[in-house]
Amino acid sequence: MNNNHQFNRTYSRPMVVAQAMGDVTGDKVPDHVYLTGTKTTDSPFVQQITLHVRDGRTGALTSVSLKENVGYSPALFLGDFTGNGVNEILISSNTGGSGGIMNYYIVSYLDNKPRLLFDFEAYNNLYEYTITYRDYYKVEVISKMNNEKYIIDISLKGMDYLNEIYDSRGKLKQPISGFVNPLSGLYPVDFDGNGVYELLAFQKIAGRYNADSLGFIQNTLGWNDNKFELQNQYVAIFGS
Repeated sequence: MNNNHQFNRTYSRPMVVAQAMGDVTGDKVPDHVYLTGTKTTDSPFVQQITLHVRDGRTGALTSVSLKENVGYSPALFLGDFTGNGVNEILISSNTGGSGGIMNYYIVSYLDNKPRLLFDFEAYNNLYEYTITYRDYYKVEVISKMNNEKYIIDISLKGMDYLNEIYDSRGKLKQPISGFVNPLSGLYPVDFDGNGVYELLAFQKIAGRYNADSLGFIQNTLGWNDNKFELQNQYVAIFGS
């Protein structure tokens, strides 16, 4: 993330695409937080998404260029994620792909100094999984980061589906591996009601192809020791 006080020219002039009011600098005065970007004609696709904060007390404007600065439907959420009593800035945008993959950043603007607290790319690289089909209508999910294993029972997926994968004895016809998509959802939730938001992260579990949905990895993250740490992990499955 680099400080950037000028716009680069593309297909159109920058316009405000999302905005919110709240104290993000820590002086108890609401600040104007907004995103700008450029749009091409007749397209919801936004390029050069840039974060701006106008200090509510001084009127000073600072701008930050996002590393991944393109996407659809960029949005802002202000909330206290660190427990310091000051709002941080959650930025989201949709990649537009068929997997529903989203980009997310969380930025602290305490004392008008931008600091990146959450980067979706770092998250996706840290939380890796292996998905392996097993005999007798089971799929094994292994979360590498915390060395946890889960078993999904797919016996209710339907005989047409199962007969493509298993023989009459329930044995795999051949080895099959699935995969887990990058982040498709990152939701602020105050689980314990103390005024500090945790994060609920969703990643889709897919079987042989992306439309072959088996469920979701759901990770809850909380701020601890200057970073977001895993608190709980669940595997949610789809019905038949």
